[in-house]
Amino acid sequence: MPDAKREVNAEVIAVFPNKVRISVDDLASFKHAEESLRVGSYLKVSDNENVALMCIIESFSIELREDKDQKTKRIYVIEAYPLGTLKDGKFRRGGDELAIPPKKVTPATAKEVGLIFEAAFAEKDRFGFAVLTRHRDIGVPVHGDKFFNKHIAVVGATGSGKSHTIAKILQTAVAAKASSYGGRNNSHVVIFDIHSEYGTAFPRANVIGVDNLLLPYWLLNAEEMEEMFLESGDNNNYNQESLLRTIVTLCKERSNTSASKVFFDSPLFYDIERFLNCLNNLTRETKDADNSLHIKTKSEDKTFATDDDKLGWYCEGPCDFAATKRSEINKGPYADGSIDKFVRRLTSKIRNPRLSFLFGADAGKVKFEQVLQQFTGYTESKESNITILDLSGIPFEVLSITVSLITRILFDYSYYYRRTKTQCDTPLLLVYEEAHKYAPRSDLARFRSSLTAIERVAKEGRKYGTSLLIASQRPSEISETIFSQCSNFVAMRLTNPDDQAYVRRLLPDTLGNLTAGLPSLEAGEGLMIGEAAVMPCVVYVTPCNPEPSSSDIPYFELWKREWHKVDFGKLAKEWRR
Repeated sequence: MPDAKREVNAEVIAVFPNKVRISVDDLASFKHAEESLRVGSYLKVSDNENVALMCIIESFSIELREDKDQKTKRIYVIEAYPLGTLKDGKFRRGGDELAIPPKKVTPATAKEVGLIFEAAFAEKDRFGFAVLTRHRDIGVPVHGDKFFNKHIAVVGATGSGKSHTIAKILQTAVAAKASSYGGRNNSHVVIFDIHSEYGTAFPRANVIGVDNLLLPYWLLNAEEMEEMFLESGDNNNYNQESLLRTIVTLCKERSNTSASKVFFDSPLFYDIERFLNCLNNLTRETKDADNSLHIKTKSEDKTFATDDDKLGWYCEGPCDFAATKRSEINKGPYADGSIDKFVRRLTSKIRNPRLSFLFGADAGKVKFEQVLQQFTGYTESKESNITILDLSGIPFEVLSITVSLITRILFDYSYYYRRTKTQCDTPLLLVYEEAHKYAPRSDLARFRSSLTAIERVAKEGRKYGTSLLIASQRPSEISETIFSQCSNFVAMRLTNPDDQAYVRRLLPDTLGNLTAGLPSLEAGEGLMIGEAAVMPCVVYVTPCNPEPSSSDIPYFELWKREWHKVDFGKLAKEWRR
């Protein structure tokens, strides 16, 4: 049995604000018998006042030193990151209660680590979906309110387990109940599913695809309409934008005569055909040479009091204008070809059958209330906690606009709900899968509307009960404004150096070398850190059930099977839809 002097074989040799350096002369007697020390293990640094500093090992090295007899001796130097202080059985992040110099260093036992997590939060606040990687019998809870209302980021390379992690988080949230009542809880989650993965994970979800999506054109705002109809770099964009605003506002006023206030972006119906009629008439307009409000057609002469009256008449149908005549009948200001390309582009978009979810016949019939109900889980036919927006069928050229419009509608829903009831009863979580595809760090015009909408939620949504869960395999390509607003992170395996550096820079706790382990994490493992976590730790996310359809395709297994026939007719039919 070793003597007392032999048992105390570790000492603190340096203390920094974000690092503790420890010297160990006998590593075998320092570690616990039941487990080995490794990067990620926990240490307990104590003083004489019954206060312990909990640290997590970042790295260790071996140094050769001479003892008093000038014999070379091997010394183990451990560098650990301080997580917080443990006093009277309670753990507190940060803290400066440890007296210097500390007197004792020991590895923290699994029981001691487990007690920290058990006592971290009150039972009503605990939300758990993961366990410690090194001790999978120890659950790692987060503070439920702080986790969901402070924005979340889940990042990791392909195959790291992002989709399963998101599914597990949401499945746990949907199942949580404050008491033993029956039926659904009050969670409201909207998943922007770009690869059609999450339908299998949530069989009871309300799945909205391109065939049943209700997203009428008359809800588009200025940025979305400009992105949809105007061509970046066109010299006539200013005139086209002005014309667009004037005619849309006029059409809304004529379709909503009882409305007291009508603005360009008011969520009010207008007839898209009237809009096209007006533009087409402007491209062929002829007018009296001395009076632009006096219009001659082949069947009648009309004089209008204002330009709005004239445009309103143009909305009603095609006009058969009189031919130009020197000094008597001139072409209108837009009949010189300056807006022809704009009108052709606009007509092409409106007539495109793949955009029928925006411009189809149902767009003129749907009510604004129905649009809100489908996204918030309150549809008459099926109420659901989870609404999955299957974006896989949305044409790429309008993906950003679609995401922007839905995001803006949901934010405005929360804003006006809060104004109406003075409090938020139905908080929303918006989950953006592969967020770098529609919220990138880019100045390109085609991403402007979606970036603006999501950044607004990131900066202001928490006040109105709308929070974000951002998921991406390329975090370095996501808007920094969005990512920097996230207060809780699950960083899974990342192999790209740019992504590692970007995540390391944005993490709320500076973990130094601990983040260097991101490339070597196994599937399902992640570094969990943030305001909702007890302390930064490497966790294993427990398997979800059922799973999303995001598993790797077993290439070799499938290749070894007998030759498979393909129904190209069925494939082509689906392709042409």
